[in-house]
Amino acid sequence: MNNYARIARVIGYLEANCDGQPGLEELAGVVGLSASRFHRLFVAWAGVTPKEFLKCLTVADAKRRLRMGDAVLEAAIDSGLSGPGRLHDLCVSLEAASPGEIKSGGAGIEVRFGFADSPFGRCLIAGCERGLCWIEFTGAGEASALSDHWFGAVLVRDDQYARELGARVFGGEVARSGLRGLVRGSRFQVQVWRALLRIPEGQLSSYGGLAEAIGRPRAARAVGTAVGGNPLAYLIPCHRVIRATGVIGDYRWGTDRKRAMIAREGCGR
Repeated sequence: MNNYARIARVIGYLEANCDGQPGLEELAGVVGLSASRFHRLFVAWAGVTPKEFLKCLTVADAKRRLRMGDAVLEAAIDSGLSGPGRLHDLCVSLEAASPGEIKSGGAGIEVRFGFADSPFGRCLIAGCERGLCWIEFTGAGEASALSDHWFGAVLVRDDQYARELGARVFGGEVARSGLRGLVRGSRFQVQVWRALLRIPEGQLSSYGGLAEAIGRPRAARAVGTAVGGNPLAYLIPCHRVIRATGVIGDYRWGTDRKRAMIAREGCGR
């Protein structure tokens, strides 16, 4: 079991047993580690102790963040700001592929891809001269989803390139500054993905709130479909969208992974 799998298992256990306030020894036993080793691992991953982490996992907290996220998202889309006096993830720019590139699957474009480790498990990362074009979490060493999406491109394996990009993608807002993305999608999909970039780290929105924020209040279902089609996992933060009830909901790369992302960001990492 790798460290991400251990953390995901503990998060699931905490969420199911948070009322009992499980202690360090109990949590360490869930993943078969000594209390001291587990404590070091958890603090290294989350930046806080397991006890402090419990605050990020309650339904009340999720609902509170949802309300904050909706309000902040609307303001962010109007002004480009995420909070008092600072620009947000607009440091990540998103370019849409041309109709010709979409039709041809990127014919003539060289795409370098490789595998890298992240705080949320192994991932496949790909990019070209114009920016990142694919990020997905994977447990197997296959590039099938990438080759289906960019079927006309020339694919070149380069794991070092992927590791370097991964260090930026998962390294925080400062590390992500200046990253560019190249995406294949409809005008509506790209509009939704750009709106997702405006949800501040540590905040959440609902599908309905996202639909209202882009001026399509009756299109919550279509927004949900566009969110699910996100080609740049984590970089375009579709994990920051939950159901209006506060329930985490489904996630393309697994609900446990989505829960881990929300909790980690909620703790300021």
